Amino acid sequence: MNYIWCGMIIISIIVSVFNGTVSETINGAFEGAKSAVFTLLSFAGVMCFWTGIMKIAEKAGLSQKVERLLKPVISFLFPKAGSEAKKYISMNMSANLLGMGNAATPMGIKAMEYLDKENDRPLHASDNMCMLVVLNTTSLQLIPTTIIALRTAANSSEPFSIILPIWISSLTAVITAVFLAKLSFRRKKI
Repeated sequence: MNYIWCGMIIISIIVSVFNGTVSETINGAFEGAKSAVFTLLSFAGVMCFWTGIMKIAEKAGLSQKVERLLKPVISFLFPKAGSEAKKYISMNMSANLLGMGNAATPMGIKAMEYLDKENDRPLHASDNMCMLVVLNTTSLQLIPTTIIALRTAANSSEPFSIILPIWISSLTAVITAVFLAKLSFRRKKI
């Protein structure tokens, strides 16, 4: 991957020399770096905030309530997962539902650690581990906070106008991915 990035940078510099746009290319690179740092710092604050909220919810016993609410879904999707793994899976799913992908990441990592401990084939991912990756990749979002924050930061006139398309696309992605994963798990056992 590093070779690809280096190649793209070298090619853009060579092209800018031939086009006579070296100063614009350099200014664009510095402006892009400045924008990347600003975006990174703004998301770091949001990530810290929501990770703290999720930790408070966990300490207050909300994780058990969310786990009970999501228990039928989690039991269907993760039939062999232990109780600790299911707790973190439920927190991960609820964070994803609220569009807090950054806060969902630590919970997903913790869930994956528990699923890995339960895995009887350490060199291969278990079905539960694969399902967690599938759900994190496709995650259904009721409130896409990250995208709304990006659209707001970019001065969008209607940052919330993307909610309905996101519901439709994420629901379609989740249903399709879960169906294909379950189908794959069944074929593997045959």
